[in-house]
Amino acid sequence: MEIEKKTVWITGASSGIGMEFARAYAKKGYRLILTARRKDRLDAIARSLGADCRVEVADLSGEEECYNVCKLLQEETIDIFINNAGFGTCGSFADTDLSKEVNMIAVNVTAVHILCKQVLLHMKKRGRGTILNVASSAGLLPGGPYMATYYATKSYVVSLTKGIAEELRLEGSKVYVCALCPGPVDTEFNENAEVIFALKGISPEQCVADALRGMKKKKNIIVPGTFVRLGSIFSKVVPDCILLPLIAGRQKKKTGA
Repeated sequence: MEIEKKTVWITGASSGIGMEFARAYAKKGYRLILTARRKDRLDAIARSLGADCRVEVADLSGEEECYNVCKLLQEETIDIFINNAGFGTCGSFADTDLSKEVNMIAVNVTAVHILCKQVLLHMKKRGRGTILNVASSAGLLPGGPYMATYYATKSYVVSLTKGIAEELRLEGSKVYVCALCPGPVDTEFNENAEVIFALKGISPEQCVADALRGMKKKKNIIVPGTFVRLGSIFSKVVPDCILLPLIAGRQKKKTGA
């Protein structure tokens, strides 16, 4: 009797962290559902993985597309959902492009919220499942001068995830929800956000390996990389009046100023 494969759905799967999650789960023998805007990239990745893949193209900056892709997948049994789609922008809040920021809020907040809720409802009915919301170490800090909107979107994801996780714990649910909070990762994020990282980034491979270890331990907040983990601990004990100027200095360097 053939054992049914577990299924993982990954958004933002056409590059970076999402693509690396796809590779990792393909090696584990999972069936994959890959979502992003670029069909050609998704098809190429699906072919390269040598795994059972379903490709669903969606531009998650539109609410309607978020609901549509959930409707397309409503008959699927999703065991793990990697809620990864997102991007950033860098610069003084007064100077950054408003339309890009509104689009970023749509992808980083609205889409993450809609997809998380829709998948969670199905998992609760089945009584099991895992959701990983990809946030950022930025979401663990009090604010991000020169990346103010991006930091705010990731703070939303962290707060949302913590709240959901506690509700599930109180219910005694077997559904597990966590947030991945990486620092700099060497992906296309840098180019899209038009930033020059002041700190050396970790590889997507290390980020995903740390994420999988954290998920195995059922951590609610997963911070890859020793240096960033230490920094997140440090940020909890330093007053905002000291921490925010330090963050501002780091962030300003990303603009090349």
